[in-house]
Amino acid sequence: MAFSVNTNAAALDALHNLNRTSATLGKVQTAINTGLSVASSKDNSAVFAIAQTLRADVSGIRAATGSIDRALSSIDVAIAAGEAVSDLLIQMKEKAVAAKDGGLDTASRTALDNDFSQLRDQVTSIVENAEFNGTNVVKSGGDAIVAITNDDASNSITIAAQDLSLGGGNVTITASQGIATATTAAAAVTSVESSIANVNTSLSRLGSGANRLELQAQFVARLQDAIEVGIGNLVDADLAKESANLQALQVKQQLGLQALSIANQAPQAVLGLFQ
Repeated sequence: MAFSVNTNAAALDALHNLNRTSATLGKVQTAINTGLSVASSKDNSAVFAIAQTLRADVSGIRAATGSIDRALSSIDVAIAAGEAVSDLLIQMKEKAVAAKDGGLDTASRTALDNDFSQLRDQVTSIVENAEFNGTNVVKSGGDAIVAITNDDASNSITIAAQDLSLGGGNVTITASQGIATATTAAAAVTSVESSIANVNTSLSRLGSGANRLELQAQFVARLQDAIEVGIGNLVDADLAKESANLQALQVKQQLGLQALSIANQAPQAVLGLFQ
């Protein structure tokens, strides 16, 4: 090997190896800091692109989860209102049957009619206030419940509105109906009985819809978890392995610095030729 003070091949080689070790050490430190083996497209463009696509899917699923949660809240309010209306109708039946008795005195019949009217008006109050986030499922002309169920909103679940208003399709009791006489009480009994049956059918539909939404919510949650685990399998760093690599590279870097220092001293040997 020729002696030269212009070119130090050993130092250049040592510097190259040191730079390569430092670059690898930098990647390991980034992996430890971020917890990701693929933190950017520079690390692995194909894997990063796949991971980003999956992250977009997860974002869409989060939106679907929010939609389902809102739908569940709306239907819970509707079911609560339907159950309250059903309870009121049962009480109204008791008043109407009692008022049907032809032997009642006027004061008793008036008291029963007043109770019946209060219960009847309470139905309207409940139905009009059974609203969540601007959605009322049980009033006349109420809103259907729609929940998106996938990451791009191409699929959805729709639960039809159930009209529980007085004089509507299910509650046949009118807003002015009373039990002031035995005849009107008899008519009220018939209306109340049919209304109870109709409301129970509506509650059954709402309950089935709620069950479907809950099943979908469970599936979407599991799907989100599975995709997130898949993303982790693609890009997460093995921190135990990276820790071992860090120790090895730090030692290698120190040895590289020593090798460079030794190589940089080689030109000093030329001075010995001229002593």
